[in-house]
Amino acid sequence: MSTQTDTVAPSTPDWPAPGTPDIEIARSVQPQPILPLAQQRLGLSADSLVPFGHYKAKLDLTHMGNLSAQPYGKLVLVTAITPTPAGEGKTTTSVGLNDGLNQLGVRSSVCLREPSLGPCFGMKGGAAGGGRAQVIPMEDINLHFNGDFHAITAAHNLLASLIDNHLHWGNEADIDPRRVTWRRVLDLNDRSLRNTLTGLGGAAHGIPRETGFDITVASELMAILCLAENQSDLHRRLGDIIIGQRRDHSPVRVRDLGAEGAMTVLLKDALNPNLVQSLEHNPVFIHGGPFGNIAHGCNSVTATRAALCLNDVVVTEAGFGADLGAEKFIDIKCRQSGLRPDAAVLVCTVRALKLQGGARKKDLANPDVAALRAGAVNLERHIDNLRQFGLNPVVCVNRFPTDSDEELSTLTALCRDLGTDAVLASHWADGGPGATELAQAVMDRLEQGTPDIQLLYENSQPLAEKIHTIATRLYRAGSVSFTREAQKQIEEYEALGFGHLPVCIAKTQYSFSADPTLLGAPEGHDLPVKRLTLSAGAGFVVAVCGDIMTMPGLPKRPAALDMTLDEHGLIVGLS
Repeated sequence: MSTQTDTVAPSTPDWPAPGTPDIEIARSVQPQPILPLAQQRLGLSADSLVPFGHYKAKLDLTHMGNLSAQPYGKLVLVTAITPTPAGEGKTTTSVGLNDGLNQLGVRSSVCLREPSLGPCFGMKGGAAGGGRAQVIPMEDINLHFNGDFHAITAAHNLLASLIDNHLHWGNEADIDPRRVTWRRVLDLNDRSLRNTLTGLGGAAHGIPRETGFDITVASELMAILCLAENQSDLHRRLGDIIIGQRRDHSPVRVRDLGAEGAMTVLLKDALNPNLVQSLEHNPVFIHGGPFGNIAHGCNSVTATRAALCLNDVVVTEAGFGADLGAEKFIDIKCRQSGLRPDAAVLVCTVRALKLQGGARKKDLANPDVAALRAGAVNLERHIDNLRQFGLNPVVCVNRFPTDSDEELSTLTALCRDLGTDAVLASHWADGGPGATELAQAVMDRLEQGTPDIQLLYENSQPLAEKIHTIATRLYRAGSVSFTREAQKQIEEYEALGFGHLPVCIAKTQYSFSADPTLLGAPEGHDLPVKRLTLSAGAGFVVAVCGDIMTMPGLPKRPAALDMTLDEHGLIVGLS
């Protein structure tokens, strides 16, 4: 594996004082112009990029050739244990690891998922990393970015309006208005829009029917954008979308309405991956796919392929814990694309393990070795699950200032007993130099050879059996229960010829079960499957379990209430 020959490892910036807000840390570093950086670090010519200002750009895939036919670097998957509501720093670790690899002289880039406006203005905040392991320009990335999610929202809602327009003008396709499954989307949290009535006001205003809104990142179009190989594949997948049924119960596809062309037009630029940089001026690809509990939660295939063609090592992340994100990464993204991870990093924190061990949220900053030991069963479960896929993960202990020496030494010993490497990393506080030990551990793992990646189930297995396999092998459920609606949908989808598709489990990210209060490593519980939805264009079937919502609500005090502009026009309160 080669190292960089045309650049030197980046120097460490002069960081602001500890405790400085993320947005101020991001502003303390002057980004490098994106076109020279892309040329120097990735060998990209100016005509292969479409600049969005000085510091952001999109790759023009028409200049990249056939990405699937080009030689690839090594792919490193970053996943995590079951998170606390604030998250365990998976994106921060991905950025820090990439900076650490570049500190070692490895030609490396990181592929991340784009932030959604819903969490930014809600409870979780932004998703551009944190501390000294961030991606810049931070404000642009967290707010609107290069317009990808707005394009998805527009294309999704264009289809919704074309469906209602078709119903209004005679309904030539004989669509049953009661069986239209295509809802509208919005990239904000708004619980009041979950269920709505449209077409009220008389004959001139459309056909009255029940519908609702989902958050944009739960749209099938988001998954399609992230799984499409190229523009023609995008067009085909859009045409494959099933929006409802006719009165004879036969499926209605987008191509039956002739809408896939206009939708492709709206998504043309959004299909191109985005290129930005870390605080240490290392290349970062950000494209699509935030949520790993209501969608498949991975960045785009096009971004991953492009990065692999341009680097020796590519770091990528998957949503939420390994039971959700890593499983979907392998069983959906890898199954469809043919990509395979060469190594995995499992992010854990002392505070998350203490929460899993019974400590109260308000006490997580207090030393509690007993709770840490009790919560280690969660870490063990995730390690065992990754080994089922053929991956023995490097455990990254993402350090927090509140971690005690005794807690850290205990956690390191526990990992040693579990037969895996544990590396303490301080990239949040120290940037790339704080992740060089982690980077070296990853390089050592890559040198051990290519793992034999195993998919969890075969395409030929029935849908219910696939769900049961995930539930029993990864979640350790004792049973899976299906509502009458879910059973009927399984029968319907298999009769239509979609039984071969992989399944995308939509459940809480806070537990191996569907109950967010069931912590640790529960066994023998029931996985309640309430309903299924067919994403024929994306190429998977979603199984909605428990009380999962595809349109989140806002917390009692949303982050939006702390945001404004100062007298200089700078954003305040974005985190």
